[in-house]
Amino acid sequence: MASTELPNRITADPDVCSGKPCIRGHRVRVSLVLDRLAAGESADAILRDYPGLVREDILACIAYGSEMVKDRTSVGQMTFLKPRDLWQTN
Repeated sequence: MASTELPNRITADPDVCSGKPCIRGHRVRVSLVLDRLAAGESADAILRDYPGLVREDILACIAYGSEMVKDRTSVGQMTFLKPRDLWQTN
């Protein structure tokens, strides 16, 4: 999934889940999906537990995580996030 498609699937609203990135239209945090995938759960298991989600939502969470990693800079043992507007398109 291209990063330009992320705004169609991922949103961060201060009034929803304390502003944490969520799947658009749901109160399902991106971090929850990524944590479950990292723990070895399948996308199908997540989709069964959250019937309102579709495969593209899971892919968007993975793409969002990838975009976040691209913004990381390591200095020694410290890791800092670079501020960046993910939704900016040129």
